[in-house]
Amino acid sequence: MSIETTRPLEGRDAEVLSEEALEFLALLHRTFGGERTRLLELRAQRQAELDAGARLDFLPETQEVRDGDWTVSPPPEGLQDRRVEITGPTTAKMVINALNSGAPGFMADFEDSNSPTWRNMVGGQANLIDAVRRTLAFEDTEKGKSYALGDELATLLVRPRGWHLPERHLVIDGEPIGGGLMDFGLYFFHNARELLDRGSGPFFYLPKLQSHREARLWNDVFTLAEKQLGVPHGSVRATVLIETLPAAFEMDEILYELRDHSGGLNAGRWDYIFSAIKSRRTEDFVLPDRTAVTMTVPFMSAYSELLVATCHKRGAFAMGGMSAFLPSRTDEAQNQASMEKVREDKRREAEAGFDGTWVAHPDFVAPALEQFDRVLAGRPNQIDRRRDDVSVTAEDLLAVRETPGDLTEQGLRLNVNVGIQYLSAWLRGNGAAGIYGLMEDAATAEISRSQVWQWLRNGATLSDTGEPVTRDLVQRLEDEELERIRSEIGDDEWFEREGRPQLAKRLFEQVALADEFVDFLTLPAYDELLRIEAEG
Repeated sequence: MSIETTRPLEGRDAEVLSEEALEFLALLHRTFGGERTRLLELRAQRQAELDAGARLDFLPETQEVRDGDWTVSPPPEGLQDRRVEITGPTTAKMVINALNSGAPGFMADFEDSNSPTWRNMVGGQANLIDAVRRTLAFEDTEKGKSYALGDELATLLVRPRGWHLPERHLVIDGEPIGGGLMDFGLYFFHNARELLDRGSGPFFYLPKLQSHREARLWNDVFTLAEKQLGVPHGSVRATVLIETLPAAFEMDEILYELRDHSGGLNAGRWDYIFSAIKSRRTEDFVLPDRTAVTMTVPFMSAYSELLVATCHKRGAFAMGGMSAFLPSRTDEAQNQASMEKVREDKRREAEAGFDGTWVAHPDFVAPALEQFDRVLAGRPNQIDRRRDDVSVTAEDLLAVRETPGDLTEQGLRLNVNVGIQYLSAWLRGNGAAGIYGLMEDAATAEISRSQVWQWLRNGATLSDTGEPVTRDLVQRLEDEELERIRSEIGDDEWFEREGRPQLAKRLFEQVALADEFVDFLTLPAYDELLRIEAEG
């Protein structure tokens, strides 16, 4: 029985990874690591069934749960107002700016907008320890600016990694711990009591769930953690991102499994588009350019409406999706256009019954709040607004073929460009990259590479040029887009180091051009990240 870190401890690492904290993580791993592995195997089995022609549907064995008259525990006092939540990685500057942004909530992210370098994961935990205690500060020596927390701060929520991601730098009894167990465990261990003493609580987001069984595992983790640290049962509240197609058929069941610990559901739109391709990858359909797959197309609208109706029936928060727009400091017309798109998106969500939403930048907090305040009229949420008018069938959730839009060369170029640029940023430790006015993260990069894979597999033809999507075409566009990236980013020492552009290109090809669909681009990219870390 052993606990080993494979990287040297530096700075505050020994505080974050104290002997007591490591023992707590070991307890979580030894208790739940085997079930985590089993559930990942069940994922693979289910995907194999779908590949062989099985059809997603609501589960007959859980009909009783869907028909039952039950609700989740009411939200605690510290989690009543969720009108707008800003999201981002756990760097000190980001955490300070987000907590000061005026948004009611901030989701500190160890997942899709975070590159899992050891320094990011452990350093991020240190930043959150300080943020909870209101001592976090940051000095930008290059720009001569100081950052400190203000008096009015957003409520802090934390997103650990998904069940599929390991943390190979922390090995327990010869096995790497699940990244999600490490992220949850360290934050909970160091901060749960402090948060409760301050009138808040250990609040989380749970990503990439594919079934209610995976929610049940998280619920068991929460129950044990609360008992081990002696905090009241139900102190943990977790909002589940419904961002996989299989999970859309189990919303009731997921809320039921987490009912004492539930913070509601979130419409994780970007990963949901990716999952629609991934789950049905052997079928002969193609989605149009990613910019055309909006929340108003049939299959996305059905999922969104069902989420609100399900949550409010169960007394749970329904959280809207991410507006990934970034402001422009050089083009006011573009800035105003982005602002109006955010208003339009948030107006639609508020009127549909969502209780809150996500934005990627502090500049968009105010316009998002404006739309929710207009509908809420002084209330903190609209959980009491039932959507009994909503009736969504399995056919509605699966109506991907009814998505209007074209497949264009511009769309293909954008997918190639974003995929390569994002992987390059991720490999240098930056999981949230501003690219062409949008905040790109692992979820949006997954859309880009999965669309290329889908178009290629189905022999799609570009509507504007009439050219078939082939491997040769994609590789030609890769070379052209690499030159475009070079011309736009200028003298980037990291990017231009020997082999780095080709590494980003090779990784993109590995997840976009392979014969078999790679489950997550972050898995092969993590292997390269570890190699780069080892090389220093």
